[in-house]
Amino acid sequence: MARSRSKGLSVGYRIGYRLRMIGLTLFGPAQLGEGNDPKARLVREREARVRAGRSKDAD
Repeated sequence: MARSRSKGLSVGYRIGYRLRMIGLTLFGPAQLGEGNDPKARLVREREARVRAGRSKDAD
């Protein structure tokens, strides 16, 4: 059950992700396009890690 909730991501990564997202929300640049927005890049990186973790679990 805890595995499905964490989506295969370590506690350290999840804490770091939240801290970086908060930092970008408070101190990041104003609105940028989708291609160069650091928050959107962070979300894409997390989605890639989740996909990699799920494919690793399926093997």
